[in-house]
Amino acid sequence: MNTLLKPASFEDLLTLLRAWRLWLTGAVIGGLLGLALHSLLPPPYRATATVLVDFNVEQSWPGHIPDRELFYFLERESRQLEELAWSDATLQIVANENGLTLANLRDGRLQLSQPADGGWHFYADSPDADAAERLAASWAQAFFEKGTEAVTSQSIFEASVRIEPTQLDSLPVTRSVSRGIYALSGAALGTALLAFWALFKK
Repeated sequence: MNTLLKPASFEDLLTLLRAWRLWLTGAVIGGLLGLALHSLLPPPYRATATVLVDFNVEQSWPGHIPDRELFYFLERESRQLEELAWSDATLQIVANENGLTLANLRDGRLQLSQPADGGWHFYADSPDADAAERLAASWAQAFFEKGTEAVTSQSIFEASVRIEPTQLDSLPVTRSVSRGIYALSGAALGTALLAFWALFKK
């Protein structure tokens, strides 16, 4: 029977667990390769802008609010704001300010992370750190303007929503994936590959 297809025995597994040098070697080699990959093919920069969204539930729903109704209320209002953030009208402002097209902005370089009530985080990725910062700030500002306009006109919201930018200048910019993640992933992969090699080698 082919050794590669033969199931590992309990003795094989026990020997592998005792071979701590093998595990350590795989982790070190894999970690170094992960760091090298991060340096040679770095992930894009990611900037984060923050806008505070407060639905003012107490003013919109005076008195006691059943938890179920409160959940649906916040979910509905939050979804409407999310649709506004991704709308053509909002993204067109961002595209015009950054010399891009709507298709460029919808190719994955923008990401939105938001709770139902609290800080909404606008992420923008770019190979250039300054470009990522400008893109994130532009998107958050456009969302603030369009959101404030919709709230003032009461065109889509039942709640007394307050939208306020909290971080648009000197934004934090980091790599979208850290060196530590690359090193950790490389170490895990290196350990696994050496383990398989040790189990199935002739």
